[in-house]
Amino acid sequence: MRVFDHVGVPTEVKHEGELYVPETKVWVTDPLRDPQRIEWLRYEPDTPVEGPVRELPHIAFRVDDLEHEMEGAEILLGPFQATETVRVVFVLKDGAIFEFMHNSAEGHWFPGGE
Repeated sequence: MRVFDHVGVPTEVKHEGELYVPETKVWVTDPLRDPQRIEWLRYEPDTPVEGPVRELPHIAFRVDDLEHEMEGAEILLGPFQATETVRVVFVLKDGAIFEFMHNSAEGHWFPGGE
């Protein structure tokens, strides 16, 4: 099952309420707090993230089975643990970047979110 979660957009602008993801050295916002469901991503200069994941927007889906979504896809980044409960992978499919997210807990993946 896939459920739309957000569109991720790289930025250099600091946003209120950002969450730091140590694995990728990026600051992210809660897409549920944005009227367009945008997750703003602000990368640290020494982030290990390169290429299209860092430079281009992505579309994110919550999924039940992360491994299934990776089958036959070109893996760009991950999989890795983004938060205590969320494991993610970024893939290239049909010329677009997708983030697939598996949350092992109930509710919203962003800590302190709805």
